[in-house]
Amino acid sequence: MPTSGSPSAGTTAPRTAPAAPTTAAARPAPRVRAAAWARRRAPYALTAALFAAYATLSVTRHRRMEDASYDLGIFEQAVRAYAHLQAPVVDLKGPGTLVLGDHFSPVIALIAPLYRIFPGPVTLLVVQAALFALSALPVTRASTRLLGPARGLALGAAYGLSWGIQRAVEFDFHEICFAVPLIAFALEALLARRWRAALTWGLPLLLVKEDQGLTLAALALVVAWRARRTDRRAARLALGVAAAGAVAAALVFTVVIPAFAADGYTYWQKAGGPGTALHGLGTKLTTLAWVLIPTSGLLALRSPLLWVALPTLGWRFTAADPNYWSTDWHYSAVLMPVVTLALADALDRERRSPRPWLRSYAHQLPGAVLAAALALSATSLPLARLGERAAYEKPARAVALERLLARIPDGVSVEADYPALTRLTSRCRVFWLGGTRGVRPAYLVFDNADGRVGDPLAYAGRLHPGSRFALVGEAGGTVLLERRL
Repeated sequence: MPTSGSPSAGTTAPRTAPAAPTTAAARPAPRVRAAAWARRRAPYALTAALFAAYATLSVTRHRRMEDASYDLGIFEQAVRAYAHLQAPVVDLKGPGTLVLGDHFSPVIALIAPLYRIFPGPVTLLVVQAALFALSALPVTRASTRLLGPARGLALGAAYGLSWGIQRAVEFDFHEICFAVPLIAFALEALLARRWRAALTWGLPLLLVKEDQGLTLAALALVVAWRARRTDRRAARLALGVAAAGAVAAALVFTVVIPAFAADGYTYWQKAGGPGTALHGLGTKLTTLAWVLIPTSGLLALRSPLLWVALPTLGWRFTAADPNYWSTDWHYSAVLMPVVTLALADALDRERRSPRPWLRSYAHQLPGAVLAAALALSATSLPLARLGERAAYEKPARAVALERLLARIPDGVSVEADYPALTRLTSRCRVFWLGGTRGVRPAYLVFDNADGRVGDPLAYAGRLHPGSRFALVGEAGGTVLLERRL
């Protein structure tokens, strides 16, 4: 018989001895741990840092009354209407004008719940900063997956500091801030060969702006091209989405927008055509160089992802309006994720090129484009303002103007120009100066620092014959008049 304490027949085998403690040599090396952290966490840290920078730039500019146009007021009027479950009337474009008859951008209604809690133009600026910063997340993740943590993070940072994004942040608010992250997430999915996800991310572009249906079509064509050999079903689906995007864009231009606009789609007069392609050729070539050289060193040209930029470049460079041709404003923001991820795609292939010079160029390029972005950001681009003390100080003129505008009661009608109008659109019915179309406002406020209108009271009388205005006050060249008759 078995002795006491010895294993008997039918009993389980003794438990395996516990593993020896992990030695220092068996642990991941510090470099490996750092790389793992960079791969997982760095894109999120970069996104947060960019959000802080963008939001600070936008809010400090608004606080200093450096608004560049009346677009912020236009979008605030639309979002304010959505927030109160009303039709999106934008009186700044003319009394009773529906914003969907100007540009088809129903996506901005997504801001309405937040605006209802935090009414004011700053809400729009912060949302825009968050959306632009969010777009850096898929750009950085895709670049990191293709190129490794260091080069991927370099490309993500270069993207976040790119001139196209910074110019858009500087230009108050625009609905295109929704398109930028959608394009970035779609291209990230495309590079990961998640074809249906790429198309799904692209579909909401139809709700951002009327021209984005063409961008969706170009994106779907790239998906079809990349999937044609490995997933023919996805390729056929992508071709269908491309056709649907083009048809949807045509319907929005010719049917949907005219249904909301008394005068039809008014931007046709700026559309131009092939005949205007050579107008301003120097400016257009300069813009194209800015799109391709500091952001990608021209290597993005070696990726089919760059096709996604063609619709935007096409309508801009054939337009009759010179404002579309340059590097100013917000028009280049949608190009930045396309060019950056086209570069990442090209680098992934060219670093294995049989040509040594091309391998060396591809190896050094992520650092070079980051260096270019940093140098421009520190000198000539809008984020350079964050290093200036004056950016955080409110000028005496802005303080005096806010005090003057506080004399206007809530809920009244006001005819104004900028920067005063963006201080009023959250609490008054605001019309653009000279654009009331017969509506007689209770107040009239405009910038006359250069004396361009001569006598303010006589000018008000010319704008509204039969009405009589009285001077309420003046601050920093801005004049406030009240209608008395």
